[in-house]
Amino acid sequence: MTINNKILIVEDEEHIRKFVRINLERNGFVVLEADTGEKGIDIARTESIDVVVLDIMLPGIDGFEVCKILRQELPRIGIIMLTAKSQDIDKIMGLEYGTDDYMVKPFNPMELVLRVKSLIRRMELTTEGDLDTITDPPFRIDTYSRRFFKDQKEVELTPTEYSIIKLFIENPGKAFNRDEILNLVWGYDFVGDSKIVDVNIRRLRSKVEKDPSNPYYIETVWGVGYRWRDKE
Repeated sequence: MTINNKILIVEDEEHIRKFVRINLERNGFVVLEADTGEKGIDIARTESIDVVVLDIMLPGIDGFEVCKILRQELPRIGIIMLTAKSQDIDKIMGLEYGTDDYMVKPFNPMELVLRVKSLIRRMELTTEGDLDTITDPPFRIDTYSRRFFKDQKEVELTPTEYSIIKLFIENPGKAFNRDEILNLVWGYDFVGDSKIVDVNIRRLRSKVEKDPSNPYYIETVWGVGYRWRDKE
């Protein structure tokens, strides 16, 4: 059972915080709470938080702004955003701001626990025989520290972006459809909009491409999905 991972719940509704906390603690997580975005940011800055469960609608600054600040200051933290039912624009905006996953209210608490576990697994994932360094000039991945470099300069990636770029660079020239990327990166049968893949690809292109509107490295395979250019 997980005993060390810290989860921060940022949610202004006390009954939801309690509901989520009980289920996470039953699964061995250490849980901290905040009822405002400002408090959540302060806790994230001072505690070694692994995953933030973040509501959008908060008093003071909203979840989007909290996500933006956390991504700037703590890019490797995992973020799962809670969105209102049927508010597709909230899901897309959350992904654009850098959330790793989202849950639609009302949600099954055990599904949230599974998603937290899945996110932590891909944040910590290393495979046997992994080299400490994967190179595809001008890019380099340090798998030990989970850091990504372009032209010897570090590029800050979210945990999900890191998992996608590692998948691509390890499989140059292979076309992945969206369902394959969801299964290989998210690690479960994702129930939601496959736009989560497209948004992450768009964010990655903005970080690795010279001209994101005319990508060289992350190619679109029309009718299929995406692939990493095989320079061989």
